[in-house]
Amino acid sequence: MLFNSIDFLLFFPIVVLILWLIPAKLRRLWLLACSYFFYMCWEAKYIVLILGSTMITYFSAILIEKIVDVGKRKLVMFFCIALNLGILFFFKYFNFTLDTVSLITGRTPRYLDVLLPVGISFYTFQALGYTIDCYRGDTKAEHNFITYALFVSFFPQLVAGPIERSGNLLCQIKRYDTVSRKELVDWEQIRDGLILMCWGMFMKLVIADRIAIIIDNVYDNVNLYGAVGLIMAFFGFGIQIYCDFGSYSIIAIGAARVMGVKLMENFNAPYFATSITDFWRRWHISLSSWFRDYVYIPLGGNRRGKARKYLNVLIVFTLSGLWHGANWTFVFWGLVHGVIQVLEGLFRPLVHRFEEKYEINRSSFGFMICRAAVVTVIADFAWIFFRSDSFGQARDFIYRLFNKPDFYLLSSDKIYSYGLDVQEMWILVSALLLLLLVDFIRARRGLAIDAWLSGQFVVFRIFFVLLIVLMVIVFGEYGPGFDSKQFIYFQF
Repeated sequence: MLFNSIDFLLFFPIVVLILWLIPAKLRRLWLLACSYFFYMCWEAKYIVLILGSTMITYFSAILIEKIVDVGKRKLVMFFCIALNLGILFFFKYFNFTLDTVSLITGRTPRYLDVLLPVGISFYTFQALGYTIDCYRGDTKAEHNFITYALFVSFFPQLVAGPIERSGNLLCQIKRYDTVSRKELVDWEQIRDGLILMCWGMFMKLVIADRIAIIIDNVYDNVNLYGAVGLIMAFFGFGIQIYCDFGSYSIIAIGAARVMGVKLMENFNAPYFATSITDFWRRWHISLSSWFRDYVYIPLGGNRRGKARKYLNVLIVFTLSGLWHGANWTFVFWGLVHGVIQVLEGLFRPLVHRFEEKYEINRSSFGFMICRAAVVTVIADFAWIFFRSDSFGQARDFIYRLFNKPDFYLLSSDKIYSYGLDVQEMWILVSALLLLLLVDFIRARRGLAIDAWLSGQFVVFRIFFVLLIVLMVIVFGEYGPGFDSKQFIYFQF
């Protein structure tokens, strides 16, 4: 069930209304049933995988809490991680491993005909994070199975995050039994949640799905296009994946807010970052912080010298690339980001001395824009490998980008031959300017769109929200003849 579907527009209000009306003791059970139904709308049989991961981590945490012997606790933790990652490996990486082995040995592999369960990487990491927290003593084991099962499968963020922590989501779920109906139906939270959902729909339907037409057209026919089309795809995919993935997170956060739950932020104006290191503090924050807390720090973090620190960074970002997809292009994409962060760390003292010598104002508007432009170009270059199906396609893309100039097209009508006509292109440009404004406010003032609007004059607030809703209804990419696209991160 897609957020951008009629089914969800019917499903969500029913879930919320019944949640408000039923007795408090039934709320968690109701949401768990709705969450499982939500997931089963994709492939009903794979609900057993969520149940399996839930039961493994649930009983592991209870055992860890009861066992005193350190060695036995480690053994339980080891088997919990091994079983969960084993399931993830089988469904996501088994055929990829066969491909790699066949590439080395030259033998034709026998693939398994299995469908990648939607969201498996997300709920697996969320469940493992909880168990590790219990092992460390940061969280007490949850003995109510309904409560814990809802934590793993809470439907707004089940399929593509944010990857929540037990310290945030679990305690809020437990409050459902005690919070009064008056406290649950908080109209300010509901208003802010609906604003976020509208903004997420705008990012997905008006921007991401519209610009995807150009991106798909160019990437499917790389050898037919020159520099102009490839430049559009170069910058366009960075916008597409941000608006596509960011929209899911924003809609999830908004939907949870309507139901009285505050999820963690997952994006913070990433293309206004001042470095690639800063980019990863703003992009997919829940995954970045997960790898920091459960991989980078256990590996030693920055406590064992610079060489070990940079090695840990490379390991973490290589694993992050592999998490995103079973293809060596994803691994390389992660490694590129790791290498750039290592270079930033090595040259940071030199850069700071340069800035001090020439008295550069780091907080100035011009400096921020220049740094953001550099980060955007670097990030978009890495996205080539993320979007390409193979290294060969990425190579062809980069080669033609620099060696097939056709800038004369900019002065002709052929600029509209990449998938969008004049009207559609102007709609896209207008929407991007609105996105730029909202992200600029976020970067400069630290205010998300709901917080920013809440501080505005009520007439302006109503006008802005109505504008967004109208653009989604009139200019959103949906309806007869349109191939409604799933969110990109569903495949991860």
